[in-house]
Amino acid sequence: MPEAKPFERLPQILSPANYNIRLKPNLKAFTFEGSEDIDIEVVKPTSEITINSVEIEVQEVSYVANGKNDTVKGTISYNKEDETVTFTFPSEIQPGKGRMSMTFTGILNDKMKGFYRSKYTTPDGEEQYSAVTQFEATDARRAFPCWDEPAVKATFDVTLVVPKDRVALSNMPVKSEQVYEGDSKWKVVSYERTPIMSTYLLAFVVGEFDYVEGKDADGVLVRVYTPVGKREEGTYALDVAVKTLPFYKDYFKIPYPLPKMDLIGLADFAAGAMENWGLVTYRETALLVDPKKSSAKTKQWVALVVGHELAHQWFGNLVTMEWWTHLWLNEGFASWIEYLCVDFCFPEFDIWTQFVKNDLGRALELDALNNSHPIEVPVGHPSEVDEIFDAISYSKGASVIRMLHDYIGDADFRVGMNAYLTKFKYSNAFTEDLWEYLGKASGKPVAEVMTSWTKQMGYPVIKVTEKEDGKNRVLSLSQEKFCADGKKQEGEQSKWMVPLSFCTASSPDKPVKKILLDSSTAEVTLDNVKPGEWVKVNCGTVGVYRVQYSSEMLESLITGIKDCSIAPCDRLGVQSDLFALARAGLVSAVEVLKVAEAYINETDYTVWSDLSISLGTQGILIQSTDATDEMKAYNRNLYSKVFQSVGWEAKENEGPLTAMLRDLVLAKLGRNQEQSVVMEAKKKFLDFYNGKPLSADLRDPVYITVMSNGDEDLFNKMLELYDKADSQEEMNRISKAIGAVKDEGLIKRVLDFAMSEKVRSQDTVFVIGGVTGSVKGREMAWQFLKDNWTKLHDRYEGGFLLSRLVKVTTENFVTEEKAKEVEQFFTDHPAPAAERTVKQSLENIGLNIEWMKRDKDAVSAFLKSRTA
Repeated sequence: MPEAKPFERLPQILSPANYNIRLKPNLKAFTFEGSEDIDIEVVKPTSEITINSVEIEVQEVSYVANGKNDTVKGTISYNKEDETVTFTFPSEIQPGKGRMSMTFTGILNDKMKGFYRSKYTTPDGEEQYSAVTQFEATDARRAFPCWDEPAVKATFDVTLVVPKDRVALSNMPVKSEQVYEGDSKWKVVSYERTPIMSTYLLAFVVGEFDYVEGKDADGVLVRVYTPVGKREEGTYALDVAVKTLPFYKDYFKIPYPLPKMDLIGLADFAAGAMENWGLVTYRETALLVDPKKSSAKTKQWVALVVGHELAHQWFGNLVTMEWWTHLWLNEGFASWIEYLCVDFCFPEFDIWTQFVKNDLGRALELDALNNSHPIEVPVGHPSEVDEIFDAISYSKGASVIRMLHDYIGDADFRVGMNAYLTKFKYSNAFTEDLWEYLGKASGKPVAEVMTSWTKQMGYPVIKVTEKEDGKNRVLSLSQEKFCADGKKQEGEQSKWMVPLSFCTASSPDKPVKKILLDSSTAEVTLDNVKPGEWVKVNCGTVGVYRVQYSSEMLESLITGIKDCSIAPCDRLGVQSDLFALARAGLVSAVEVLKVAEAYINETDYTVWSDLSISLGTQGILIQSTDATDEMKAYNRNLYSKVFQSVGWEAKENEGPLTAMLRDLVLAKLGRNQEQSVVMEAKKKFLDFYNGKPLSADLRDPVYITVMSNGDEDLFNKMLELYDKADSQEEMNRISKAIGAVKDEGLIKRVLDFAMSEKVRSQDTVFVIGGVTGSVKGREMAWQFLKDNWTKLHDRYEGGFLLSRLVKVTTENFVTEEKAKEVEQFFTDHPAPAAERTVKQSLENIGLNIEWMKRDKDAVSAFLKSRTA
């Protein structure tokens, strides 16, 4: 095979200053007509201008130098592979300013990228389409020819020609609206000029929408656009946005730079949301909250996503990464500060404990693999970008920023952030620029510390032993790279600069000591620690590392877990580390299941949630043993006490976390066949089916329980409810629950349903993933992927949904035979955007195979002894 030629960025011999773009989308033929005038500055003489363009046909192009009248026309040639169009002019264009003009046509595609069509149903049941955009990372070039690179910033004047009964939005407020000369059924909407910005942040939306509006404390107009007839479902997000904008203004000490902020829910949308400057687009489920039918879980999710996207208005939009290599900083930062913002606006969510589960936990799991990657990956061709939109760039990125924030302290962090944003506003920066400004503000070696976390893959395990020395406790510490398989790679020399903190039974919430571990080993003395008192490393579970304690230290920590004297995020951290160490074969899998029993008095939602994930991972492996029923009995016993505490019915004035805990506990007991729960869930389901109300917070556990213990009749009733559902949230709840069915014929129906017209393209992956909770379901989902590969690959090619699909259908197999089958299939059917995911899945299958060899018999015997 010939070697691919190295990727090159666009030539820097000229640059755009302003784009004047006019687009006329045809919502019936799914095409659009466009024209643009680009004010450019030529630096070196050239007869060729090459810019980005995909699936666009340029009809004509011309150039005229400022102050001249002689317009020259160019010829047009395309390079499909490079996603460029080249305009060649009869003579060299001389340095100076000028204007390049062109007319072109394009397609409103159905791939959820570029300028695309999104299908929705009107309140009258009529199918219609809106025209919407998703440009990040490199799809602005599908809407208009441009310099589609983040560092080539310009201003934009946008004009949309649209049917007069449609809402038309862009980044800026409307400047003028007129009747279209050619046809009075159309209107011409022009928008104010944008600030200097990157192409990937431009956006246009044309469709039918209602909105709610408000103003924040600084008078910025905020609107939330909803489907027609669902205006009230925008009020929660509006409330979040109105609180969030002033929070960021105060945090960064820089006002929000635009005159308005629109948030809009789109029917077809691949990601969760996109931070287009002044016009943030969302999946409906990440924005809309039905005051009567949305769960606490949905409200929290909406608050986090709104917090994330609005943070980008400063960090990402005002100051933008120079190239996609630095994408992690953009996303990691927003993924961290969304929690800071939600904690400020909604303290009742205890959101930082959830960070440890949602982000730190995900990052540590993926980053222990040999097929992980450093946070900062040199990106060449933009097709590589989609593959790094993963838990490393988002979640590990967020976790190291949280660790950095804790290391330098909030006051210095804010000073450094303000200096950085002020210096680079309306321009671009490298990761190192941020370290420089945070280092200056704090006087600490930020660049040195952070480089050890961003440029090398993985993270350390801190091994710790202790001895008493009079009134003091002396800890011996060492660091080495943590590997998911527990094996140290030959020649492995990785070392990190690790901010370590220590808390004790006398000071459970506040570190008694902090150090920076910059060598392989260290000894630390903690003063005034009573004999028998527990000591925990990584106070608040802020550090990005695992901890392996001596057995004596672990024993004393277990007492702190049983009496809940250890803080929730630290109780969570102890079991998370232990399960990871057991998976790597570094501690006994049986001992970890014994430690898990110490959590029987646990009352915290997030701790239970993370423990449930850990036990679920074990449960998937145990499905391939003869101890499946015993594992279910173990789980029923473990959840019994917390079930007595939360029960079925909401109590007066209970917080959102109690509702989320009830949802979790009932679903676990239902899946594990606790008969009283199964019977009550079926009763509640049939009552609901027959018209009685069912609280939103109970629907998930009821649906999951009924499906995992149900027959064809109940399955058909569930699909009837899906057809009647009036919100995307409810449809998602049902479509994720139906995969819990056990019958082979019903699993097949779920998989066929996933590909049907009834399921939106962006949700298909999650519906297929829903059936992978059982051995039979995993095999059928894998077969389904192979049988439908061409269709699925065409649909998701190059996007992160393809990687997610590959991951969910392959990573939980437990045999050599399946590993070979997966490897062979992707050798025969290459998917470049999912290449790393395939390797990670194969590595996970390898870990599962090792676990089966090493731990299966001992764990089975232990579980049987518990039910004997």
